[in-house]
Order: sequence, then C-alpha cells, then structure tokens
Amino acid sequence: MRKVLFIGGTGTISAAITRRLIREGNWEVWLLNRGSRPEAVPEGARSVVADINDEADVLRKLEGMNFDVIGEFIGFTVDQVERDYRLFRGRTKQYIYISSASAYHKPAADFRITEGTTLANPHWEYSRNKIACEEFLMKKYREEGFPVTIVRPSHTYDERSIPVGIHGQKGPWQVIRRMREGKPVLIQGDGTSLWHLTFNEDFAIGYTGLMGNPHAIGEAFHITGDEVLTWNQIHAAIADALGVELKPYYVSSAFLAEAGKKYGYDFGGSLLGDKAVSVFFDNTKVKRLAPDLTTHIPFDRGVRIALDYILSHPECQQPDPEFDAWCDRVIAALEKAKGEI
Repeated sequence: MRKVLFIGGTGTISAAITRRLIREGNWEVWLLNRGSRPEAVPEGARSVVADINDEADVLRKLEGMNFDVIGEFIGFTVDQVERDYRLFRGRTKQYIYISSASAYHKPAADFRITEGTTLANPHWEYSRNKIACEEFLMKKYREEGFPVTIVRPSHTYDERSIPVGIHGQKGPWQVIRRMREGKPVLIQGDGTSLWHLTFNEDFAIGYTGLMGNPHAIGEAFHITGDEVLTWNQIHAAIADALGVELKPYYVSSAFLAEAGKKYGYDFGGSLLGDKAVSVFFDNTKVKRLAPDLTTHIPFDRGVRIALDYILSHPECQQPDPEFDAWCDRVIAALEKAKGEI
C-alpha cells in the first residue's frame, strides 16, 4: 500500500482529501500537525504530532520513514517551502504544494485562465508569496529533480463556511446574519463578475488524481469546479437557502479597498487582487489525469449543506459587530454622498 504524509490534514481542502483516501482504502494516510484538532482526524488516519517548524523534532519522528507522496497545505512563504525541501528531499517520490489561483494575473489576456496564464498579483502579498514559493520549488525541480507538483485552488469551501464576496475577520457568519435580519448586504462592483466555487469533496477528486501520477511531476494544475456563477447568483442562492429576501448594496471594489484600510480589512488584496475580476478556469489539463473531476455538488446544493451544518453548530456562528457596524457606515456614507450631489 502506498503512503502519503499531509502537512496539516484537517483543513477545508486537506480534510476532504484525507477522508476520500481513507474511504477508498488504497493509501496509508499520515497527518503531521500539532494535534490541536484531534476531533478532525478521521478514523483510519495516523498522526505524527509535531510542529513542522521544529525541524529537529520532525526529523526524529519521521526517522526511517519514506512516503510516496507528501502534501503541503500550510506553506505560505518561501522560508516554509525551503524548510520542507530540507526535510523531505530524498524522502518522497512526489511533493504536492498547494499554491493559489489568486496568483494568476487578472484580468488575463484571454478570458480562459490556463496553467500557462502569467503569474502576477500587484494587489496581494499573499499571492506574491505563493508565486515566490512556486518559483523556488520549480527551480529545485529543474536543477535537482525535486519531485514537485503545484496545485492552485480557487475558492474552495466546505460545510463549515459560506462563500461570500466581503466579510470581516471572523468569517462570513455576520453576512448571513445581516441577510436574516433583513439588512443590506455589501456586494463588490455590480455583482456581475464571474466566479468559480468548488465544494471540497469535488476538489479532492482532482487532487487524488494527481497523487502518485508520474505525469504530474514538474507540472502545475489548477483544480476548480466547472460551475461558474456571478456574485449576484451566489448571494441570491444563500438568501434563497435561508428563505429570506436578498437586499444587495453595490459598492465599487476600489472604494471598499480604501474604506477598509483604516479598519484592518485587506480588501485591496482579496477584491482587487482576486474576487473583483471575472474568472473562467480551463480545467482541461487536470482532467487528463483526473477525468472524474467535475461539479458533483453545485452551489445551490453545497450552500444548503453548509447552512444545515452552520445553523446546527453554534461554534460556527461567530458574531462580528465591528464588521456589521463598518457595513452600516459604508452604506450611510454613500447614501449621504448621493443626497449631496
């Protein structure tokens, strides 16, 4: 049986992959993390409790162990992938790095985004760091044969979170709460830009198709669902699932980016560098290796799965009064400006 080690393994993306591998029974699954969420470790997975940043401890705990695949889900900066390179070179046949589709230059020269689309994001440091990580890893592949595969997810969600265009630092619950209370909900631009949403169980189909596949070595793939929705459709589907009327309030992304700075909201990155631009991902490349990848869980179904979970789990309902008050201030300021013109 082949062996895989996931760095993390209990997050939105990695948990679905772990469950799928255990369900199929063809992989021996190991998770390396701090053990802070033992309830999220599926039955059948094996744990290595360690801080990945403590290289000496990790080396001791992995002594004598090799893996067919090592998957990195929590590497955000170059120093972190340099650490992984030191730890895992010679220990795996494939190292799969989770980058981000936000690394693609947007708007692209062609409306279809392929893996050959230029990587550049002047608006978001997060994305620039991901690009730098990719460059380091591919350099090691070209010069030393380090067996890297790059994976670029777009907006992947699970039952614990609802995708919305704009939310505060505590997540999307306050947006859902505003909908339920009949309050206006901020939507960037005019809500017509296109967006891909991928339920994590669908993403896992694409990822597992790359695992152990020799044609994936030295290559980059984005993995998204095939469903493309406008942000108006996304918010309308949420409101419909809640059984409430959507009251959209449209605000330019540039205005939101400036208005959010004072309050610590990085909408310049998350909007101007990502969500404000229409995206259409061409999944032809990954489907050659994972032909079953498609949208099995469309958003109108996925949002109901998520709402059923969130509404029955109070720990997912984190109020964000600061963000709520900020939304009201933005709306009041714009309404005042309208009246003064």
